[in-house]
Amino acid sequence: MARIVVLGMMAAIAMAGPVCAQSGVDLETDQYKRVHLRAMRAVSAGELDQLVKALEDFAAEHPEDAETWYALTVAHTQRGALVEAMACVKEAVSRGLPIERFVAGPRDLLRPLVSRITFQEYAKGRATPLLHGPLLGRVTGTRAGVWMRTAHEAEVRVTLTPKDATGGARSANGRTTAAEDFTTVVDVDGLAADTAYTYTVSIDGRRLKDAGWTFHTMPPTGMPATLRLGFGGGAGYVPQHERVWETILEFEPRAFLFLGDNVYIDTPEDPAVQDYVYYRRQSRPEYRAFLGATPVFAIYDDHDFGDNDCWGGPEFESPAWKRPVWERFRRQWANPSYGGGEALPGCWFTWQAGDVDFFFLDCRYYRTNPKRKKTSMLGPRQLDWLLGKLKASDGTFKVLVSSVPWAHGTKPGSRDTWDGYAQERETIFSCIEKNRLDGVVLLSADRHRSDVWKIERENGYDFYEFESSRLTNQHVHKKMPGAQFSYNESQSFGLLDFDTTKLDPTVTYRIVNIDGEVVHTVCVTRSQLTAPE
Repeated sequence: MARIVVLGMMAAIAMAGPVCAQSGVDLETDQYKRVHLRAMRAVSAGELDQLVKALEDFAAEHPEDAETWYALTVAHTQRGALVEAMACVKEAVSRGLPIERFVAGPRDLLRPLVSRITFQEYAKGRATPLLHGPLLGRVTGTRAGVWMRTAHEAEVRVTLTPKDATGGARSANGRTTAAEDFTTVVDVDGLAADTAYTYTVSIDGRRLKDAGWTFHTMPPTGMPATLRLGFGGGAGYVPQHERVWETILEFEPRAFLFLGDNVYIDTPEDPAVQDYVYYRRQSRPEYRAFLGATPVFAIYDDHDFGDNDCWGGPEFESPAWKRPVWERFRRQWANPSYGGGEALPGCWFTWQAGDVDFFFLDCRYYRTNPKRKKTSMLGPRQLDWLLGKLKASDGTFKVLVSSVPWAHGTKPGSRDTWDGYAQERETIFSCIEKNRLDGVVLLSADRHRSDVWKIERENGYDFYEFESSRLTNQHVHKKMPGAQFSYNESQSFGLLDFDTTKLDPTVTYRIVNIDGEVVHTVCVTRSQLTAPE
């Protein structure tokens, strides 16, 4: 019998399967993150009466689970039962769900309810014009991008002020539009490097209540520095694990790198379901506080691009869902760039902090079938881009950021990791060795654990791979004997500390669990990542 633990806003709930087996809509699953995802798929399929029965049964068993009342609101709205839908809104809000969830939508699904006077009167005084965000992104030593989603099309203004009151404030304006799902990114330039800033947000000329937003710009580009970053993947929605964002924030990383499976969608052809999954996470207060204080950079993996172990194929527009999924992904983040833009979709990009260079890879959009004789993870254009950028880099450390593991044996028998694309992996590694590119570090995610791997090489220095992908997930992957260290006992994230001011610069990887305990530490020196004479 399957069993999972789920949580409403305040209380833990135990759920035993089978669930709602007699309703006609099956919500049975061993992972909470999929319960309401299945409900939203049933909405798209028009199975409304059956879904209402299933959700009512679920709510009877778990009355404090606020997300169930949200799903019931959507189902009733689509049935045209707006009185019942409004009652479910009140039930959800009473259990801690923010009213902004209903304003955000998906708007096409909830518009009949949200446009009614009864909803608007209820929301008045409860809802704010800022639905999601602010989210910090593409931060360098001189620039910061601030992403947000508003309740309606609006003029927005962001003002940044040095925390120590030295230097003047910097401001920039933007506009959210319906065409971009009421989002925008406001870029503020002319900032001072390595400086703490506070910032405010105004919408249509009205400054929002100060939430104490503050962040730190990066060290001067190309200069030696100390730098702390966090990273991880595997962030399926599990309410009792959302506290991981608070834990990460306690360690005060300068930035956080999302390495894929940042949300679990697995429904690439249904835009409403995709929006629902993003909005669900973006509305969490812990997550919003984290994003408002920590610049983030993101790539996708299979579960937030297509479905499990998917490959997009070599074509730009085929299958037809690829570009819309990519466009929806772009609207959720504030990365420096996205592949080659409209002409060459993707999520790859570079970023530099101090004298550490990062190369973020798109391992899905152009990936080919791994069972074919000739395979490619990146596609020829992205591969050429990567090799060119690597050869041009003079960073003390060069960090290759992949959504899937590099080392052999991380997922035995599977072709989904770089093991399925060994020839292309060797092309990258050989380029590093041929061009004597020192200081390369490998990051990855995908496996629901945190690992340290060492990839031994005959013609160059050994590569170190740091892997972490169980930020919030319930599901666990077993440890592999080939790893130097592996941790899967609890949710965890990776913490990277670079110190390039030392005579022999270092990168230190710490595995930190959801309770803030450092469970493992490994330090690698630049001299260990230097090509032999």
